[in-house]
Amino acid sequence: MRYVRLGEVPAKRHVQVWHDGNGDGGPGRRLLVEEVLGYEGFSGNESILYHLHSPCRIADAAEFVPIRREEWTPDAHVHRLADANAVVPGGDPVTGRRLLMWNADIEAHVCKPTDPMPGFYRNGEGDEVVYIHRGEGKLRTQFGPLRYRERDYVVIPRGTTHRWEPDGDSEQFWLMFHTPGEIETPNRYRNRYGQLLEHAPFSQRDFHGPIQLETHDEEGEFEVVVRVRDGHQTYVLDRHPFDVVGWDGYVYPYTFNADDFEPRAGRLHLPPPAHQTFQGPNFVICTFAPRMLDWDPEAVVLPYHHSNIQSEEVMFYADGDYAARKGVDVGMITLHPSGLPHGPQPGAVERAIGATRTDELAVMWDTFRPLRLASLWSDLDRPDYAYSWNPDRTGSGVA
Repeated sequence: MRYVRLGEVPAKRHVQVWHDGNGDGGPGRRLLVEEVLGYEGFSGNESILYHLHSPCRIADAAEFVPIRREEWTPDAHVHRLADANAVVPGGDPVTGRRLLMWNADIEAHVCKPTDPMPGFYRNGEGDEVVYIHRGEGKLRTQFGPLRYRERDYVVIPRGTTHRWEPDGDSEQFWLMFHTPGEIETPNRYRNRYGQLLEHAPFSQRDFHGPIQLETHDEEGEFEVVVRVRDGHQTYVLDRHPFDVVGWDGYVYPYTFNADDFEPRAGRLHLPPPAHQTFQGPNFVICTFAPRMLDWDPEAVVLPYHHSNIQSEEVMFYADGDYAARKGVDVGMITLHPSGLPHGPQPGAVERAIGATRTDELAVMWDTFRPLRLASLWSDLDRPDYAYSWNPDRTGSGVA
């Protein structure tokens, strides 16, 4: 990400910074508390924040609740389809997360919050990406607020204290990803200085971080839930956590809208890496955006059959008409696990010949280590999907 600076920031790091809240040089003048928030010890990207009070200050260390994951182990290793539309809304943006799948590198949740957050949240052991399928509202953070809307990816670096405030009259339907690694734009899109290249499918102008600060100097009781050690630790603060009067650096939350992804097209079909949007450790996130199709008169415009020898491919269908998939609608998710070939279903290729563009929008995550399915998937599973490539057989029987 690019360098950003907001609020009161001194000319040099690690020097005295005095804040005069009243502007009169009186007893209200105080020395600000500097906090370095960074990756890889002191070797990765970082931001420096200036607080009115110590960010270490707590009034009470309350309950620690371990994260419990209930796994569903199917009887058969087959392609799967789940209907996320059937997930019942409920909870707040933290308690309402419903785990779909996970491995050591990534967790994927569906969240349809209906309740306001009672306090604040901070992920202390991973970055988060939230895809806003439905809904709009505001994400408040110590770096400043962000507006979010449909088709936004909201990227939240670890260590960011925040609170989701969905608009009251807006249906919320989110995909939420957690990774113990770091969310980045793909290496091949960046030059050696970190700037996005001309041939990347987006530019720095498409990424939107905070543009103003909201500084709170308030006493009271403020609950912060922190994800740490594979659990949630609740703290009670006696000062508002958003007491930052200035910050600068390269680490901060931001949004990127799928409509700003500039899709690539070729004379013949391009493989899925052409749609890559983010990378993490042993996984990628891709945006399949509406685009022109291949223009060679002999081109097969749908994806060719391929075998996921080393990866698991998961696709969330966000909008449009899915020509390559039978029985798949908006809000559904396909899982094509490793070891099995997959591709367009019978008749799809023939029907697509002559098409010049697609209106599909989908979010895909590919992992390079096997995924474990949560019990929620068993509730949403459509077992007929495994047989949809065989026109001579339909019916369930797959568990």
